[in-house]
Amino acid sequence: MNKFKYLFFILIVIISGCEQPPLAEMDSAREAVFRAENDADAVQYAAGTLARAQDALRRMQIEADAKRYDSARTLAAEAASAAEKAVNDGRAASQRAGVDSAALVNGLRSEIDETTSNVSAARYAQMDLDYESLDSRIVNAHNAADKAEADQAAGRYQDAANGAREVRSDLANMNQIVANAAPIRKK
Repeated sequence: MNKFKYLFFILIVIISGCEQPPLAEMDSAREAVFRAENDADAVQYAAGTLARAQDALRRMQIEADAKRYDSARTLAAEAASAAEKAVNDGRAASQRAGVDSAALVNGLRSEIDETTSNVSAARYAQMDLDYESLDSRIVNAHNAADKAEADQAAGRYQDAANGAREVRSDLANMNQIVANAAPIRKK
């Protein structure tokens, strides 16, 4: 009986010494992180989650090199999960950004038309304004709106939103100039 315990102990030592690294899990984790790193939406919108995936991958390699394979296996699963989450979160955030930027871009033409009408009314009322400058700014607003629409169509949502905000800001400024030049009417 003692002889069997001794053989069993030796067998356990041999088996534990022959533990293999989780190569399939590690390769899968590397592929998942690589896909996330090359996904534009994940990079732009889920950078924090992508960084966690990269960190887990780095720690996985350290654990595998130190022959702590259970820990390496756990970190491989963590890296793959975080990479997948980065891709999914990036996709969802990109869709939200598309909807948000579309809302900003879609109303630009009517706002430009409204500002053009305000400038025309000021001109008709012969208000003392620099109409050449205002007309030039309206042309610039049309051009910037064209660019924002093109950015939106090309999926460059952040650029589209930024362009739309700049146009809106300039239109608000022009409307304020016209309002400030209007004579104050006494009741």
